[in-house]
Amino acid sequence: MKLGCCYFPEHWPEEMWADDARRMAEIGLSLVRVGEFAWRRIEPEPGIFDWGWLDRAIEVLHGAGLRVMLCTPTATPPKWLVDQMPDMVAIDEEGRTRGFGSRRHYCFSHTGYREESRRITAAVAQRYGGHPAIAAWQTDNEYGCHDTVLGFSAAAAARFRIWLKERYGDIGALNTAWGNVFWSMEYRSFAEVDPPHLTVTEANPAHWLDYRRFASDEVVSFNREQVDILREKSPGRDITHNFMGFFTEFDHHDVGRDLDVATWDSYPLGFLEQFWFSDDEKQAYLRQGHPDIAAFHHDLYRGCSNGRWGVMEQQPGPVNWARFNPAPLPGMVALWTLEAFAHGAEFTAYFRWRQAPFAQEQMHAGMLRPDGSDAEAADEARSAAAAIAQLGDQSSVDAPAALVFSYEAAWVCGIQPQGLSFRYLELAYEWYSALRRHGIDVDIVGPDADLTGYSAVFVPTMPIAAPRFTDTLAALDCPVLIGPRSGSKTHSFCIPDELAPGDLQRLIPLSVTRVESLRGGVSESRDDWSISRWREDVSSDLEPEFALPDGRGIVFAHGNIRYVAAWPDRSLLDHLVRNIAAEADIELTPLPEGLRLRRTASHIFAFNYSGCPIDTAPLGLGSPVFGAPVLEAAGVAVWARA
Repeated sequence: MKLGCCYFPEHWPEEMWADDARRMAEIGLSLVRVGEFAWRRIEPEPGIFDWGWLDRAIEVLHGAGLRVMLCTPTATPPKWLVDQMPDMVAIDEEGRTRGFGSRRHYCFSHTGYREESRRITAAVAQRYGGHPAIAAWQTDNEYGCHDTVLGFSAAAAARFRIWLKERYGDIGALNTAWGNVFWSMEYRSFAEVDPPHLTVTEANPAHWLDYRRFASDEVVSFNREQVDILREKSPGRDITHNFMGFFTEFDHHDVGRDLDVATWDSYPLGFLEQFWFSDDEKQAYLRQGHPDIAAFHHDLYRGCSNGRWGVMEQQPGPVNWARFNPAPLPGMVALWTLEAFAHGAEFTAYFRWRQAPFAQEQMHAGMLRPDGSDAEAADEARSAAAAIAQLGDQSSVDAPAALVFSYEAAWVCGIQPQGLSFRYLELAYEWYSALRRHGIDVDIVGPDADLTGYSAVFVPTMPIAAPRFTDTLAALDCPVLIGPRSGSKTHSFCIPDELAPGDLQRLIPLSVTRVESLRGGVSESRDDWSISRWREDVSSDLEPEFALPDGRGIVFAHGNIRYVAAWPDRSLLDHLVRNIAAEADIELTPLPEGLRLRRTASHIFAFNYSGCPIDTAPLGLGSPVFGAPVLEAAGVAVWARA
């Protein structure tokens, strides 16, 4: 795995560049990302390019033995372009303009801006496409950041109508699919259809789902336009995009099909603070991040581009954008780096090289402080580079368990959650975490993935279960666990005629007759497990495998298929993981709190996310080839596999 950093030569005096490049190489870095926000410096006036500074910056980096990942600069169009076509900016759900003055101030659907994005992409690719320093390209930057996937401009409305026309052909078909007879919502033509916002109360959920599908397709096509240009003008170089954490506003599998390498921006402490984790978890993992945050995204994005992936931005210290921004525990930056290494990353790049003393991100740490002195992350990068050199190349192996992740499922659950606490991402994460607590490696795959060869398959929920997905599951002879709300909606967001789980009834003979959502603090218990948030009444001749004291079934099994008719707590998930592992002959390694494992073809890695030392001797792995048997907090140990 290569190490790298994100560098902004335009932010620093030119006389500093050579020393920066020398120090990067000395630390052990070999890949440098540049240019993602540099449009105004590249093209200071319309049609007038200033290539000199970027030419020299690339030559300086190349001269120090560094390779360059160059970005298309379309995430920050210059003010002169916004002034030329003011309607290129996005409009938010409340009808407000999202204007110039920060970043991502464009609408994916604006045809004029799309033309400009193609023009600047072609210009940059023409200039540097054959340069020997250019190892790879990144398109744009963090699609959708700051809630910019869903736009409600006139341009978006116009393209949405075209999208609907191509999808339905006839307005009557749309009215039928959406159930527009309800509340007298029927349209006479596609020209009458607006985006689903600014309505008195909630808009039709089918309308929302199609708008989310449309918005996702806009991201896909916007990205593809740049990819096509880069492939033509810079053949043989990898193309990537840097996805984000816990972000589902567009289908990353669809974007990933056009990329060579999927990458993501890893900020474990910020994500711990910003998302659903309990106060106790936020306290326990304050400076480490929850033990499954980074791994979850490593495995998710590995599944988005045929196994090739990397970390484009690795948190090096305190960030600036969370509600609270603690510093990583000493050793955590190196741990996060080596965990990416163990999961098969092709590179990990730290964000950023030097902390900026100005503008919006001046409180975001870098590998260097603003005065150029080494920050804590510089030494941790050195130690990670030494460890990678010592351990040598690692080959990934297929995991025994697959977890099926669907972006459409996230949209469906978000559009009509029915209960405030039913969060798709949290459900999927909890299932993933249950497997990891037992030492099981996991592949996270999309709904269209080939599932043959796995020892067990986990589907946290799949509200729209297409017949082809049912066929995929039906062909398996391994244990399959299917979660609540699966098969509960048709493709057009209606309740199936045969009730939930819809087409999945071909796999397990039961029907869901009623659902209820439960407020926080309400749960129903049996022995050492409980359910909360969501519960389904099930009609079936099957005897439940797990039931509440009143006899109401929670888990039903039929052959190799299990269905969970509730939001299970961690104890129930643990029971299910153990039962399925026994049936599938998957080796379990129950782990102490905060410890996680990852296997490569040649080694077993252990990572201590807890705040205290952990003795690894009970794991029975012998003597480590790297690290100590007693892992300190933020420690890493590695064993050779037999």
